[in-house]
Amino acid sequence: MIFRQLFDKATWTYTYLLADSKTKEAVIIDPVNTELNVYLKLLESEGLTLKYSLESHVHADHITAGGLLRQKTGTKTAVSGLCGAETADIQVKDGDVFEFGDEQLKVISTPGHTAGSISFLCRDRLLSGDSLFIGGCGRTDFQGGDAGALYDAITQRLFTLPNETLVYPGHDYQGRWVSSIEQEKTSNPRLAGKSREAFIEIMENLNLPHPKLINEAVPANRYCGLDEDERQDAVVRRDLSKPVRILGTGADKVAAAKQVITEVNVDTAQKLISEGNISVVDVREENEYKDGHLNDAILLPRGVLEFKIANFPELDDKSAAVLVYCRTGGRSALAAQTLQELGYNNVLSMAGGYEAWSK
Repeated sequence: MIFRQLFDKATWTYTYLLADSKTKEAVIIDPVNTELNVYLKLLESEGLTLKYSLESHVHADHITAGGLLRQKTGTKTAVSGLCGAETADIQVKDGDVFEFGDEQLKVISTPGHTAGSISFLCRDRLLSGDSLFIGGCGRTDFQGGDAGALYDAITQRLFTLPNETLVYPGHDYQGRWVSSIEQEKTSNPRLAGKSREAFIEIMENLNLPHPKLINEAVPANRYCGLDEDERQDAVVRRDLSKPVRILGTGADKVAAAKQVITEVNVDTAQKLISEGNISVVDVREENEYKDGHLNDAILLPRGVLEFKIANFPELDDKSAAVLVYCRTGGRSALAAQTLQELGYNNVLSMAGGYEAWSK
């Protein structure tokens, strides 16, 4: 097997290229858009055909090259179905296996850093993304992070792998390249000998600044790293074990959603809120919410809505009125449709979103 560990100095990101040495079929994990030419040259020099471009999660610290690699090489992009990256060709789930030549890459669900975080296992090598680092782990304070879920994923899933399994992380900030399951079990300061409660306390008190690119990276990565112009050509494809089904662009999906939901303008929304008896749900990301939001709005990002809604008892009554909003109205339309599919029968989407409300 061909195995390359590549490093982006600007974001401290590790990208992994794996290929079958006979068939030359390859996969790439967590590519960075600024390193696109490096990947293309490596593929050409090794005579490789890129079959899959995989993401361990929707990143907040860099923009993926997945969409660009799809355009350049015809590769299929793949992201966890819990990440809200709807333009990815494959919505990955736990236990999926990606075959390239005679090699296999198995998906292990490791939520906690984000709700959709996953790791990959190939032979004796664990590509742990942002779930498990060398002497650390991914943070859990945004994008639906959950310290308890991360502790469970690491201790119950990753730490049950053979001790000799090599650990290749998604990042390292001290120049380290590889570890092992045994090393992390015995010496990782956040995990070794720590109870679940102690781990949660550690994670809740990290007090880290948000990644510099979070406002740019998270929205872009939900479109496989493509900008607004490039997204117009992006289509949504699903599980490749079935015939590929083209569902349309992101704009098409919003338009379709608006045909089956009820939209209200800002004036109507304001009137309903003043009258009371309506829950207001903000489906933007945490950083957008912090920059300004409607009073008493519940933060429930669209990408984790289905999985976090049970945490809000005020939304238990599916017959009660719910007003959903985002930045301009697109995400809220899709979120309203999702809520309807979950059984909520009095859902309204605010047209124009927070931008219209602010004006």
